[in-house]
Amino acid sequence: MIVDCAVYREGQRVPGEFTPESAFKASRIDDSFVWIGLHEPTEDEFEVVRVEFGLHELAVEDAVKAHQRPKLERYGDSLFLVLKTARYVAKEEVVQTGEILIFLGEGFIVAVRHGEASGLKEVRKSLELRPDFLANGPSAVLYGIVDRVVDDYLPVVAGLEDDIEEVEAEVFSSIRANPVERIYYLKREVLEFRRATAPLLVPLNQLAIQSIAVIRPEVREYFRDVYDHLLRVNEQVEAFRDLLTSILEANLTQMNIRQNEDMRRISAWVAIAVVPTMIAGIYGMNFDNMPELRSPLGYPMVLLGMLVICSGMYVFFRKRDWL
Repeated sequence: MIVDCAVYREGQRVPGEFTPESAFKASRIDDSFVWIGLHEPTEDEFEVVRVEFGLHELAVEDAVKAHQRPKLERYGDSLFLVLKTARYVAKEEVVQTGEILIFLGEGFIVAVRHGEASGLKEVRKSLELRPDFLANGPSAVLYGIVDRVVDDYLPVVAGLEDDIEEVEAEVFSSIRANPVERIYYLKREVLEFRRATAPLLVPLNQLAIQSIAVIRPEVREYFRDVYDHLLRVNEQVEAFRDLLTSILEANLTQMNIRQNEDMRRISAWVAIAVVPTMIAGIYGMNFDNMPELRSPLGYPMVLLGMLVICSGMYVFFRKRDWL
């Protein structure tokens, strides 16, 4: 559905309510442009927008169906940009992603949003408070949207960093836990987040350095700033992926060490238990001519021998850190 449809002239919003048809006519006046926001439109709902602004059918199909990777495509004099939005649900340790698909041309910008992350109402309000910048037309709006999407990546980075630090501390703590499942799911969420950040580097670099007719030169330097922010975010995401791989390997190593320690303890106790078992087995044989069988001190001496030998073995294993 159409969330908002507005006409801007010289950086100021033109009063009144507009339909795509009336907005298109109003945008023909000098220094005017249309900004239309839609949320998960159907093909029929988007048809009137496509017809009025002459949008390419392939880009329209992508905008309606969504599930696209970040990209920048040119169709004649217009641009089609796909952004992946993201937010982090700390309680569930999940990165929720959405999409914003943007059509940009001379005198218009159409933003199609899928999912709940990175709402554009705040972007519109903040840009309307800067009429001098908004006077740069649709390219200023494009910067505002891209900047908001990249800024929303920062809380995701912070949330992932906190959980990765927790699981790292858990792996190297004295508590005998095995957080391998949590590590795996965190790594999967990092990879999901990377699908939003890494492919966007190329489109943003193009907007920042290439001469594109619908992008005003005054706005291009702002895209360079957003590109730098995205580059830092992507570097952190790559570091998270490598760190989680190292944590997973360390966890497996810790498990092997603990298993070896358990085996040593078991072996030590078995060795200690063997001594009285062996002695008891010898004296349990039913022979008549065995020493100490008829001695009054035989029984206590055997028990004392068992105790001395077992105690000596216990001390020995303790010194070797087997117990």
